[in-house]
Amino acid sequence: MASLNVGNLGEFLREQRRNAQLSLRQLADAAGVSNPYLSQIERGLRKPSADILQQLAKALRISAETLYVQAGILDERSPEAAGTRSVILADPSLDERQKQVLIQIYESFRKENGLDAPEKAAGDDGDAESAPQG
Repeated sequence: MASLNVGNLGEFLREQRRNAQLSLRQLADAAGVSNPYLSQIERGLRKPSADILQQLAKALRISAETLYVQAGILDERSPEAAGTRSVILADPSLDERQKQVLIQIYESFRKENGLDAPEKAAGDDGDAESAPQG
């Protein structure tokens, strides 16, 4: 069983919240959690469930997978892909829609090149047989 990396998760959540220009209260409201609970998660005092992580990801407009990796629930697919996604998500000069579009383009190129295709990508029709052979 993987242990939750609560401290790093909290720091990551706080950074993503600030990059999205959301107050703690705004994110808590959008994710359907209480302010004190979200504050405790950000300070590394609470271990959120996968469902709560999914709600937070939706409110932040980032992938739930990103939060699962940060929490230690999932392993990263590849260091370079995770690094690229993190850099895109952390860029304060991009709005959330632009970040998501860039990540989708990046993932589609990786999939086209036969590299760690995402398991659950939006709009993915699952035609793995037609993937190019390396």
